Amino acid sequence: MNHNLPAAMEQWLDYLRTNKRYSAHTLAAYRRDLAQLTRLYPDIDLATLSSPQIRTAIARLHASQMSPRSLARILSAWRGFYAWWVPLAKLSLNPAKNVKTPKVPKSLPKALSVEQTQALLDHPARQAQNAPIHLRDQAMFELLYASGLRLSELVQLDTHYVKKDNYESAGWLNLAEQELTVKGKGNKTRLVPLGRKAQEALSTWLAARPSLLKPATPENDINALFLGERGARISPRVVQLQLKKFAQLSEVPGQIHPHVLRHSFASHLLQSAQDLRAVQELLGHANISTTQIYTRLDFQHLAKAYDQAHPRAKRKN
Repeated sequence: MNHNLPAAMEQWLDYLRTNKRYSAHTLAAYRRDLAQLTRLYPDIDLATLSSPQIRTAIARLHASQMSPRSLARILSAWRGFYAWWVPLAKLSLNPAKNVKTPKVPKSLPKALSVEQTQALLDHPARQAQNAPIHLRDQAMFELLYASGLRLSELVQLDTHYVKKDNYESAGWLNLAEQELTVKGKGNKTRLVPLGRKAQEALSTWLAARPSLLKPATPENDINALFLGERGARISPRVVQLQLKKFAQLSEVPGQIHPHVLRHSFASHLLQSAQDLRAVQELLGHANISTTQIYTRLDFQHLAKAYDQAHPRAKRKN
């Protein structure tokens, strides 16, 4: 449905269509956004609208329960129109330029529930699968959830610390001490503990790992903790694809990617431990503000599913 707009607005939309090659979908959205302004001020000349009137228009839309994200989009369309029209019409200012909308909330990180995470990692269809690839995948995903690693940190892990003339480990496993040494953003090194489930999965994988080593394995990949089918260090893309298959087999809904397991680690641990600083250290966040976003998640439905600080982290004494 087309909205009848003032001639200046129609000219702007035509300019976007012919000069900027905007899509029909985008132009239709702009048309709706511009129509909001003309609906709120049907009897006022666009050339005389002031910044206070634009603020009032936004306030009225906000009062009608319009979301901050929608308000930001609408105001952006108004600004764009006036930015184009002001010099053409020789107006004194863009009335929408310095108007602010209610703050758009940051997107919360997506996290699985504890029950979904358990279903993902414990799916019975995989329990009898002993092929090296399956054992590797189980170990990788147990580790991502147990330790909250970034994908880049996972793939750079070695089986132990290695330093040679042209190579030094950027991260490594110490199974005896139940911990990882990880080099994260800004080359900052941190120690990360391992839970019992991750230890068990890693031990099983390490026993099968030699079968994936090949004569052509690159020298710097010989000690890589996780190997691909060709014998080289596993790539981030392969991890992503394997986790997608893993999730489909487990019938866990939604798009599951490695960072979802990191978010799940953080949110589940915070719910139980309530120690933001500790989670900041474990995640390798430089600023506590980055970690604080997890405190805004609704954790209440997770509380009963916990086993101490982390549902898979009962550590052996």
